[in-house]
Amino acid sequence: MADGRFPRYVVFGEALTDMIRQDDGTWHAHPGGSCWNVARVGARLGVHTGYAGAVSKDIFGDEIAEAGAQAGLDARFLQRADAPPFIAMVTSRHPPRYVFLGENSADLHFQPARLPEGWIEDAEIVHLGGLALARPPLAQRLVEQALTARCAGRRIAFDPNFRNEMRDPSYQPVFRQVVAIANHIKVSDEDLEGLFPGLAPRDAVAELRAIAPDAEILLTRGARGLCLIRGEHVLEAPARRVDVADTVGCGDAAMAGWISGKLLYPEMPAHRQLARIATVAAVAAMHPGPYAPSAREVDAMLD
Repeated sequence: MADGRFPRYVVFGEALTDMIRQDDGTWHAHPGGSCWNVARVGARLGVHTGYAGAVSKDIFGDEIAEAGAQAGLDARFLQRADAPPFIAMVTSRHPPRYVFLGENSADLHFQPARLPEGWIEDAEIVHLGGLALARPPLAQRLVEQALTARCAGRRIAFDPNFRNEMRDPSYQPVFRQVVAIANHIKVSDEDLEGLFPGLAPRDAVAELRAIAPDAEILLTRGARGLCLIRGEHVLEAPARRVDVADTVGCGDAAMAGWISGKLLYPEMPAHRQLARIATVAAVAAMHPGPYAPSAREVDAMLD
């Protein structure tokens, strides 16, 4: 940030605090939220990244702001709101299960007008997704930012990160609007089940491609590995075998691994990019909570 430039990678969406239930019945608090996790991993992997969202003015918001600063996120994009914190009660880690507490919480008070003037000129990829797109009136504000970025020639990255809150019928028009303008879409096999109920995975992917025929799609399948779809070309890669602490935040790490690779190593062959994405997710899985792998950790495992 020494040259005063704005981030290459700007991530819109929710930040929250994960209250994760441990095996002994105690609860541990971790800064999190799908979009904030994506941004933090992007920064830790070496991309100049901004997280554009709002957090509370209490200890929960302080911890998110401090963790973001430690990761290297551009502080000019984080907003603080005089509103309650957004909390996710993670009632199970294997697999992750969530209960969200966020009525009139700080994330809903994000104001695009407060973003630094001229940020879009330096941005190369703009990300959105997660719960933020299922939380009006925030959702429409973020869609408007994505549309503006797309019109300015910026690439759009989208990770729906499906949760039960997205079963509300009001989410589907937002989902389809964002998919239609996205260049890079990450979905998990669980996302496909939620977004296209009743469809087999192959048919769900076909439905997604029908909405966004020109988009790249990264399909993550947990221990069964990754699949990159570019038009008619499909490339698969296995998951890395590691000792798993939990899988909280692994999808977010994969998303950031994918986009950071595009920005940092645009000439890297696709099979190598997939191996790198799998490695980022594996490093995250080796740590409890939404861990953000560093570039050094990822490079060490790749080597």
